[in-house]
Amino acid sequence: MDKKEIVSLDEIKILVNEFYTKVRKDELLKDIFNERIQDNWQEHLEKMYRFWQTILLDNHTYSGSPFSPHATMPIELVHFERWQKLFNETLNENFTGEKAEEAKRRAEMMATMFRHKIEYYKNNTPNPIT
Repeated sequence: MDKKEIVSLDEIKILVNEFYTKVRKDELLKDIFNERIQDNWQEHLEKMYRFWQTILLDNHTYSGSPFSPHATMPIELVHFERWQKLFNETLNENFTGEKAEEAKRRAEMMATMFRHKIEYYKNNTPNPIT
């Protein structure tokens, strides 16, 4: 498959679908995601399309708080590292160009921020933010 630029919702859907296909097969991540998402995968994918469309294409189709659903997840540094690895693999296998590189940077920043916030709430509050 030829690598393409991320220029439209079509490419965002490829990115999200391919990435979550990897996540759902990954021994470290699949149970965590399946437990949280359960039978709502299509709804989750639709939300992720809107999220990345907003981030990468500046089409403001996503609203909400991306951190809240992650606040109580049983995830550690190793989970974030695997998530980042799979996300970057998906980008490298399918895409090229400025938006693909931006997606890597944005994902890394989000993972770092989420990890630090989760650790903070685990260590400093009796009940994590929800």
